[in-house]
Amino acid sequence: MRRIQVQVKPNAKHEKIEKISETEFKVWVKAPPKENKANQAVIQALALYFKVPQSHISLLRGTKGKVKLFEIP
Repeated sequence: MRRIQVQVKPNAKHEKIEKISETEFKVWVKAPPKENKANQAVIQALALYFKVPQSHISLLRGTKGKVKLFEIP
């Protein structure tokens, strides 16, 4: 299991992922930061990027902040 730090940019025009380092990423999502929608969009984007099921990605820290810590197999 590896842990990555993600800086989230909600309400973006385009969805994309930018790798900053081995453990740091920036993720742009179209979803708003309300009702956990942006978190779910980030999990979905990371699942596609790392080619793992969404259920294997855990949000460890930062549910309400722009900087989040995820655990990915």
